[in-house]
Amino acid sequence: MLQKKTKTVVIIGSGFSGLSASAVLAAQGENVRVFEKNEAVGGRARKLESNGFLFDMGPSWYWMPDVFEKYYNLFEHTTSDFYDLKKLDPGFKVIFGKDDYVDIPENFELLCQLFENIEKGAGSKLKQFIDDGEYKYKVGMNDLVYQPSHSITEFFSLSLLKDVTKLQLFSSFSKHVRKYFKNPRLISIIEFPVLFLGAMPKDTPALYSLMNYSGMKQGTFYPIGGFTKVVDAFKKIADNNGVTFQTSANVEKIELNSNTISHIHAKGAAFKTDAVIGAADYHHIEKALLPEKYRSYDESYWDKKTFAPSCLIFYLGINKKVNKLKHHNLFFDEDLDAHAQEIYKDKKWPTSPLFYVCCPSKTDATVAPVGSENLFLLMPIATGLEDSEKEREYYFDVLLSRLEKYVGEDIRSNIVYKKSYSVSDFKSDYNSYKGNAYGLANTLFQTAIYKPKMKSKKVNNLFFAGQLTVPGPGVPPSIISGQVAAKEVLKYFKQ
Repeated sequence: MLQKKTKTVVIIGSGFSGLSASAVLAAQGENVRVFEKNEAVGGRARKLESNGFLFDMGPSWYWMPDVFEKYYNLFEHTTSDFYDLKKLDPGFKVIFGKDDYVDIPENFELLCQLFENIEKGAGSKLKQFIDDGEYKYKVGMNDLVYQPSHSITEFFSLSLLKDVTKLQLFSSFSKHVRKYFKNPRLISIIEFPVLFLGAMPKDTPALYSLMNYSGMKQGTFYPIGGFTKVVDAFKKIADNNGVTFQTSANVEKIELNSNTISHIHAKGAAFKTDAVIGAADYHHIEKALLPEKYRSYDESYWDKKTFAPSCLIFYLGINKKVNKLKHHNLFFDEDLDAHAQEIYKDKKWPTSPLFYVCCPSKTDATVAPVGSENLFLLMPIATGLEDSEKEREYYFDVLLSRLEKYVGEDIRSNIVYKKSYSVSDFKSDYNSYKGNAYGLANTLFQTAIYKPKMKSKKVNNLFFAGQLTVPGPGVPPSIISGQVAAKEVLKYFKQ
């Protein structure tokens, strides 16, 4: 039975952090309204349907399954209540050349043997590396990331201080990896999550070897029906707890009484509220919706921050099967360091890009017509680039030529659906700062207490969740971010 509603909370944005926060608050008896500027909930995890194809527009990697399960358990559910979660084998394929590739097996012992075959001694080194990552995962994902990171004192009270050295918050990921492995292929396999979701490996804390533990030991999963099924699960939980959703409802203004929000304005109407969680772009909420004197961060602050990449994406419907592809395919047939340099330092269109191809129709018959393939091509790029149609088409030709060379067959003439998506789309659809796709990079000095604060410094009842605050980019961190923000609002109400 739903509890009697007490306070009203407005949530701006319905990505995973907004959905997560909404249900946690509603389950505690608060009256929660979610405002979403787009036609459907889900934020970057929206779906695209056309010509019998179903595309995940954003997230496609399902790692850290325990974070999802833990969230469902809060509401007396389990993952299987909502969708069939399949463990992929191989988890992913890394391609170094036409006949040079590595399938990452689901079985960890087989993976260790694979590493050993590539570099003598690397099998036992991988076990040590992943054991270290597992320790970081258990401490980091159970304690560290569930803190609001207002102050370093939070970690003292958790007795986390003794773990700081082991967590390697201020050690370089790149140096950490090279203590274990020498072979460039093995280093590329280990470093890829950092390039696609973070920053230059040398600028990323060694803490993030916890991602390798998740991807290589826990495994890589896929929800049958795509990530839209995960969005549906979160929406259903929110609905069941009485959350109200308004879509196609862009928030136009935040109204303040002194330094406290009294109303938000959307669709020409004012809505009274006792607190707001900004689960949309942090920078946009401050700059577009708040008077300057109420902003926690000025323009120069954001301009100096290191952002995870934007990307150029192509959603392709192919009217035949493509034999050589697996579900996840990483094209590392060019230089990783050079591409990373062009993303993070030079900030220009890449010379010889790495890219990723997702082919979910290898696992899931529901996402493409019979005999067809659903392809999602993604190339990480710098934020803030001008993405003209000419640039998009140039790189489409580059990526498709390399893909066709690898698979050894024509794809181009079998394309029956094509849509591109890049920097300007991230800006227009999500008000994304400089068109970033993933949020703030997890650099050495952009982790935990060094990220933009979850609670506004200037507005009493304004809180933030999502990829521009703690804990950081990715679906599991966003789910956690929403939970932590919700708890901060509940603390505020008790003051």
